[in-house]
Amino acid sequence: MGCAALLLPLMAAAQGWQYTVRINAPRALETLLEENLDLVRFRTNPRMDRDQLQRMLRSAPEQIKTLVATAGYYTPAVNIRFEESGTPSVTVDVEPGEPVLVGGVEIELVGFDSTPAAPFDKEALKDGWRLPAGAVFRQDEWEKAKRDLLRAVVQTRYPRAQMTSSEAVVDPETRRALLQVTLDSGPEMRFGELKVEGLRRYPESVVRNLNPVKPGDYYSEAALQAFQGKLQDTGYFANVDVSADLSSVLGEQIEAAEDKAEGVPQPSTMPPLPLLVRVVENKRKNASVGIGFSTNTGARASGTYDDLNVFGLKMKSALTLETKRQSARSDFYFPTTADGYNDSFGAAVERKDIEGEITRTASVAAKRAWGTPLLERSISIEYLNESKTVNGVASARSQSLPITYAVTWRKVDNLVFPTKGYVLNATLGGALLPVLTDEKFIRATARGITYRPLSPHTTVILRAEIGALASASQDGVPATYLFRAGGDNSVRGYAYQELGVERGDATVGGRYLATASAEYQYWFKPAWGAAVFYDAGNAANSLGGIHPKSGYGVGARYKSPVGPINVDVAYGHAIGKARLHFSLGFTF
Repeated sequence: MGCAALLLPLMAAAQGWQYTVRINAPRALETLLEENLDLVRFRTNPRMDRDQLQRMLRSAPEQIKTLVATAGYYTPAVNIRFEESGTPSVTVDVEPGEPVLVGGVEIELVGFDSTPAAPFDKEALKDGWRLPAGAVFRQDEWEKAKRDLLRAVVQTRYPRAQMTSSEAVVDPETRRALLQVTLDSGPEMRFGELKVEGLRRYPESVVRNLNPVKPGDYYSEAALQAFQGKLQDTGYFANVDVSADLSSVLGEQIEAAEDKAEGVPQPSTMPPLPLLVRVVENKRKNASVGIGFSTNTGARASGTYDDLNVFGLKMKSALTLETKRQSARSDFYFPTTADGYNDSFGAAVERKDIEGEITRTASVAAKRAWGTPLLERSISIEYLNESKTVNGVASARSQSLPITYAVTWRKVDNLVFPTKGYVLNATLGGALLPVLTDEKFIRATARGITYRPLSPHTTVILRAEIGALASASQDGVPATYLFRAGGDNSVRGYAYQELGVERGDATVGGRYLATASAEYQYWFKPAWGAAVFYDAGNAANSLGGIHPKSGYGVGARYKSPVGPINVDVAYGHAIGKARLHFSLGFTF
């Protein structure tokens, strides 16, 4: 039983008196009554007097019974006491009794004619009913269950479905509610041809090649949303609206309604709905500058320049100047093909100064990517020319032409803020032909992360990464393809790529990599959380030479509009120092 005292001062204009109200009821009902009971709602009315209060006291028991019935309690015991001595007070005692339970549910589906080859799953629709027998009958849950049932239908091939009747019969004596709903599917609808409006600069193929809907497909709101999302992700458009052109069949619907009123039999399907895409093109050119800081690579200044139509291609270029890394690159993207391929090519130059090793690289690459956010695949070819300086001495110059195949599997509950599921990534490639290659090699990597919720507020995150490179000699293999560890998304407690093969006072990459991490998160508010973690790993030139270095610490988590923000303080056990790490988002 919860108990709350509401001090409700009411200064009558003429009499200048006041009273208090105390409600004794279970916590949920207490809140319900505090928010809706007239004795509370009119507490600040300056025109309240004793006679009006007496009228409210007489009507309060029925009002209370009506209110608690919406929460499933139909036989409450209500007692109201009014004391005038001293400061007038009202005490409301409510014993709700046993709740009314759902005794049975009858769902009648009218229509829902479909072809034998693709029947509508009516049983699955019934199984999805959200207020089953045995559940407490609450008015808000009853209304929500009906809305959800209708929504589950109108988002599919029956967008004109209607709930023609619904009834809840409550028996207070048996404390059971019998529920009945009737849902009329209306006509079955399919998609027709695609119409595109708003294109000025780009050909229609930019839109048509991304269309997952074929003429004759059943109407599906999910398909419309998926198509709209693909178009928005291209970057070509400032605004995208994908819908079924209902105006094209409006005349047929009006005529059908008139025939139905006259008793004329109606067809179960309607003319195809044209698929209508309205777009507003983005401005062609865009430039931006920014400054920032990374605990991996230090202070950063950056500039970008994008042009959405360079000989029919989308160009994205960027210049980044960081303490440990400086780069400039430009990439060109072809429109997605009708088969779903995303082709691109680009060039880049980069300089890195990491742990006593300075590398300068120039590269050109071409890539083909395809798939979905749940399964992404790509194949790329890159020519890379690199010079390397270790401990201030120019030590090597190398070139390579590797081909790499990559695949990423995602099965998470949310792509931006995952709390359950896993992501896996694997790559396999190498430079196997003696063409523009100083040393042939094969390289493979695998990394994964899994999210395991332990409770609504706690999550365990496990992460691992392995890598291996095989070659006759390490000399001639560009440092870019070797492995290091350490940093924000590797082994925390150590500097960016600090762990690897020691060469004098410098650290260089090795042939093998192995890292692992375990993190426990507790979310004390929806957007704020804390974490404890343990990381370990290293890179070396042999499997036996991998001696894992460990780091552990605590962190803060924040779910920002652009992704999760992580701030960690980690202690590197091997070096005996603590280090601050900051990262945005998650890898993969």
